[in-house]
Amino acid sequence: MVYKLLIKFKDNSLNTKKQEDNKKKFPHCEVLPDSLIKYWFEIEGRNGWKARYVKIVDSNEVTISFSQEIYDGNGILVEIHEKYPVDKGHIKLENHDNK
Repeated sequence: MVYKLLIKFKDNSLNTKKQEDNKKKFPHCEVLPDSLIKYWFEIEGRNGWKARYVKIVDSNEVTISFSQEIYDGNGILVEIHEKYPVDKGHIKLENHDNK
């Protein structure tokens, strides 16, 4: 019984450390349904564009997905690059203004 409690404590400490690390790297965070957590940070690019790096983790802080979102100068999402679990390369989104 003591052994199981120690393992549980050790796992919780590890998860807390992972969460602290994620919060340092990703200043924005949102709790999603199913106990998932979405972390992200943004980088301003040239010409007013920006890149948002998004990491989704489960309740144990295990990475579920990691992607890059590209927004134009008007804040419209124009491209997604899903990097994990499978690198799918850059996917350009349709321009909704031309529909």
